[in-house]
Amino acid sequence: MLEKQIYANGQKVYDQKDDYLTYYFKNGALKAEGPFVKNKKEGEWYFYRKSGYMWKKGTYKNGKKDGPWQRFSSDGQVESDCLYRDGELVKG
Repeated sequence: MLEKQIYANGQKVYDQKDDYLTYYFKNGALKAEGPFVKNKKEGEWYFYRKSGYMWKKGTYKNGKKDGPWQRFSSDGQVESDCLYRDGELVKG
């Protein structure tokens, strides 16, 4: 299980509601979010820049990258497409 933590300024590092986990930057902006099942990342996850723009998104299976992943530039354009299987990069 995750250990409860807060930044020095009092901002939560993360928040878990049922099987959904949300991480925050120190300034309170959304950092990452996605399903968290049996203490592992599972399903589609989204990662953000401090500016609020999406940085990358991809799929986890049993806590490992599995499936398509995309990384985005700071203006929202797709920079790269990758494919993972059981945590290993197979394309991209």
